[in-house]
Amino acid sequence: MAKPVIAIVGRPNVGKSTLFNKLIGERRSIVEDTPGVTRDRIYGETEWRGKKMVLIDTGGIEPKTNSIILKQMRLQAEIAIETADVIIFMCDVRTGLTADDREIAVMLKKSGKPVVPCINKCDSVGDLPFEFYEFYELGFETEPIGVSSIHGSGSGDLLDACLEYLEDWQDTDEEDDSIHVAVIGKPNAGKSSIINRLIGENRLIVSDIAGTTRDAVDTHVENEYGKFTFIDTAGIRRQSKIDDKIEHFSVLRAHMAVERANVCLLMIDASTGITDQDTKIAGIAHEAGKAVIIVVNKWDLIEKDNSTMNEFNNKIRTELAYMPYAPILYISAKTGQRVTTLFERINYVYNQSVTRITTGMLNDVLGDAMIRVQPPSDKGRRLKIYYMTQIGVAPPTFVIFCNNVQLFHFSYQRYIENCLRETFGFSGTPIKLIIRMRGDDAE
Repeated sequence: MAKPVIAIVGRPNVGKSTLFNKLIGERRSIVEDTPGVTRDRIYGETEWRGKKMVLIDTGGIEPKTNSIILKQMRLQAEIAIETADVIIFMCDVRTGLTADDREIAVMLKKSGKPVVPCINKCDSVGDLPFEFYEFYELGFETEPIGVSSIHGSGSGDLLDACLEYLEDWQDTDEEDDSIHVAVIGKPNAGKSSIINRLIGENRLIVSDIAGTTRDAVDTHVENEYGKFTFIDTAGIRRQSKIDDKIEHFSVLRAHMAVERANVCLLMIDASTGITDQDTKIAGIAHEAGKAVIIVVNKWDLIEKDNSTMNEFNNKIRTELAYMPYAPILYISAKTGQRVTTLFERINYVYNQSVTRITTGMLNDVLGDAMIRVQPPSDKGRRLKIYYMTQIGVAPPTFVIFCNNVQLFHFSYQRYIENCLRETFGFSGTPIKLIIRMRGDDAE
C-alpha cells in the first residue's frame, strides 16, 4: 500500500533529525533484530489520525557552498523535495530568519509542492517568542507552526497541517490482483533494462499505471504466467541528472518501491560484483519481510570457467549472509538469457511468502525438532516449548510459546527456522519468529 511522503528540509543544525526521531518514535526493532544489516536513517514511518506516512530526513541545505559534502547534501535534499508529497520547511527561532532560509524558501516555492513552515526551538511554555512572527515574511500558504523538537510540543499541530494537504490521498494499489514486483538495486545495475526486456518478450501490456505523485510509472503485464505490476526504481524522471550523481539516494528509492511490493528483484551487476550499496538495499527488502530473488545481471560480460558461478554464489552468500533463503538467478537483460524464467520464479517465491501451515503440522515439526536437538538450558533451568502457531503471511510469521523467553537463544531460533524450511520450503521469503511466554495474549 502506497503511503504519502513528507520531507523535512532546512539549513543545517535547525533540528531536523531531532524532529524526525520524535515523529517516528525511534521504532527500530526490526533493524536491531537483523544481524549484519546497516542502513542510513534517512527515512522512517509515522502514523497520525489513522493515516500512515513516510518521513524523509534530509541533510541541511547550504544554498551557497564550495564543500563537496554539503553540495551532496543539497542534492540529496533536492531529490527528497522532488519525491515528497508535502514538505516540512524547518527554521530556527533562536537564530531568526536568515538569508539562507529565504533562499531555501524560494527553492521550495519553485518546486510547486505544498510547504508547511516549521519553526523549531520554541521550547518555553506559554506565548511564542517575538522572533517567531518574522517567519510570516516567508509568505507560504500555511502559517508557520512553532514546535520544540526536543520536547515534542507542537508536533501534533505540524502533522495536522500536513494532513490537510493529504485529504484527497488515494491508494493506487486498491483492488489490484496482480503481483507487485519492485526492481531494486544500485544505479546502472540494469533495472530498467530488465523491465524493458520482460515487456518486450511478453507483449501483452495491459496498461501503464501512473504512480502516486512521484513521477514513477508502474508497468502492468499479463501473460501465461499471470498478472504482474513492475515497479521501476530507476529514477525520478525530471531529476535524472541529479539521480546519477547521488548513489546514496538509491536507498531511498528502494525503500519506497519495497513498501509497495510483494516480491523484490535485487539486481546485482556481475561486472562490478556485490557492493556495500547492494547489501544496504538488500537489507531494506529483508527488514520489510518481502520475498526476494537475487538477479545477477550482465552475466554475458563475464569470462567463465567451471567454478565461476560457484565463486560468485559464495561471494553473494557471504555478503548477504542474513538472507540465505533468496534464490540466485544469472541473467543478461541485453541478450535475454534466462529472463523469461523470472516470471516462474516470481510466482513461486510469492506463493511461498503467503503459505499458511496448520497448527497441527507446525507442532509435529516442532516436536521432531526438539527430539533431535534438545532445547537449551542455563544454570539448571531448561527451556520448555509448549506450542507454535502461525499468525500471519508475507512474511510467514509464527508465535512460539515457552516458559522463559531469555532461555530461547538466537541459535535455537535459527535451528527452528531451518527445520521449518526443511519441511515446508519457504524459498525466497524471510520467516519471522515471535517468542512469548505462555499466558501472553497472541496478536
